[in-house]
Amino acid sequence: MEETKKTPEVNPSENKPAARSGRSYEPHGSYSAGRPGDRKYGDHKGRPGERRGGRGGYRRDDDEFKDRVVEINRVSKTVSGGKHVRFDALVVVGDGNGRYGYSQCKSGEVPDAIKKSLTKAKKHMHKIHIVRGGTIAHEVIGVYASTKVVLKPAPAGTGIIAGGPVRAILELAGVKNVVSKVYGSRAPINVIRATSAGLDSLKDYASTMVLRGLKTPEEVKAKKAPASKEKKDHD
Repeated sequence: MEETKKTPEVNPSENKPAARSGRSYEPHGSYSAGRPGDRKYGDHKGRPGERRGGRGGYRRDDDEFKDRVVEINRVSKTVSGGKHVRFDALVVVGDGNGRYGYSQCKSGEVPDAIKKSLTKAKKHMHKIHIVRGGTIAHEVIGVYASTKVVLKPAPAGTGIIAGGPVRAILELAGVKNVVSKVYGSRAPINVIRATSAGLDSLKDYASTMVLRGLKTPEEVKAKKAPASKEKKDHD
């Protein structure tokens, strides 16, 4: 009788290469390689919010501030070798609770110019006091160069009656009701600087009473203390 040779059974898993020690297996079938976002010590890559750069990396977003790009300009400078082209971005940031900032920076690419402007704007923040009804305390006039911006308080429901640059600052600062008018130059950077000058000149009730000599700083502090205590007890 002829002996029949049996072919040995092959386990499909044995043909696969053995997993590398300390390496994770990627969903698309290739072993993970070192990436710029990997941690320096150990193979643990951290939570998604902690990874940086590399393929599929994540970056943590700063949700405290909202930003708005007001204007992007193409700037050309003639040099000996030709024209040197750059871009500048005018950006406004704010937290919607009385804080805002603005900046204008240049770079060779538009995204880089926006990023530089955002970073600089967050470093130079302005603070204003918003009164009841989401408006400003009194009428102010901001002047910068040949631009003059008039801001007037408005009752609830009015909204922001303003153009693009002025609206950007007021909305991101958290002002809900105001009426404005721009005179003179309409250049966005001049309008924003004039608006900021007007908002910086706002005065609150306590400082005005002290300035006029109707109250002393001690009386103002004594009045603020019970009010803050009542607010804490209510919360």
